[in-house]
Amino acid sequence: MNYNSKITGLGKHIPGKLVTNADLQAMMDTSDDWIQKRTGIKQRYWVDNNQTSSDLGLLAAQEAIQKAGLQTSDIDMIIFATLSPDHYFPGNACFLQAKLGLHGIAALDIRQQCTGFLYSLSIADTFIRQGQFKNILVVGAEVHSKGLDKTNNGRDVTVLFGDGAGAAIISRTEVKNVKTDAHILSSHLHADGEFAKELWVQSPGMANGPDLINVQEVQDGQHFPKMNGKKVFAHAVKRMCEVICEGLEKNHLKPEDVDFFAFHQANMRINEMVAHELKIPAHKVFNTIQKYGNTTAATIPIGLYDALEEGKLKPGMLVASAAFGSGFTWASSFFRF
Repeated sequence: MNYNSKITGLGKHIPGKLVTNADLQAMMDTSDDWIQKRTGIKQRYWVDNNQTSSDLGLLAAQEAIQKAGLQTSDIDMIIFATLSPDHYFPGNACFLQAKLGLHGIAALDIRQQCTGFLYSLSIADTFIRQGQFKNILVVGAEVHSKGLDKTNNGRDVTVLFGDGAGAAIISRTEVKNVKTDAHILSSHLHADGEFAKELWVQSPGMANGPDLINVQEVQDGQHFPKMNGKKVFAHAVKRMCEVICEGLEKNHLKPEDVDFFAFHQANMRINEMVAHELKIPAHKVFNTIQKYGNTTAATIPIGLYDALEEGKLKPGMLVASAAFGSGFTWASSFFRF
């Protein structure tokens, strides 16, 4: 029997501490005008307590399970995408599994940063198509705020990121009409490690010498993220355009056939440039970066959730989603919602 998968439930959780551009201006040499012109971001949310990414993921997961009309016990696999895990090891999927009380099921972590949700979606779709699982919980969750350099040294990166979580339930489905029935059509995954150090955190790491991390590395700020912004921007636009076109060709579609575009939320200017290059009308692109900043693996499920709540995303729509991130990694997914 041929199996297919579809998204059956979405959930999100945004922590309670609102951080505006004016708040950042009080911490470092920046301004609301500078941030908005270069990124489109007006605000973001940071955790204000000891919450971790698996804590945020738990709340998003519980809502997604409920929205899918399932019981927690119906979940037979967890895939957790994050670059901000609770601990060095084990992975967040196991910590979330314990919090959900789902003992014994498969638990997998994905370290693809901003592309993590789409990689996870592809993996979930593959497992379901093989007939191995019926309901897979996919979570993207981040707590960036605890790992940012909130001084002038880190301002170009720090202004970009927010905390948050999004979750999706991917379930087995039978497709009778490929043009109307909800299902994942295809996924397209890529990476190029030649550019790994253009957006990365150097320490802690086993490649740095005899110690996982030392005092000098901390004093040098190697435990904070560093980014070559111009190179990331140029590659993001190029690769997201390419991977959207790859999906269009695979599914014999034209841009105008797609009802809704769900792009990763790294920079409003990137998404505007991609839409311009592909001649996508603005009303088909839904952005949330102005509200939440870049929540990395969580941006796409959060965006889908908000779009559904606002009536912009509706059942039956054909969706194209694309992301680009550290690694460099990039991916797209095409699905009927």
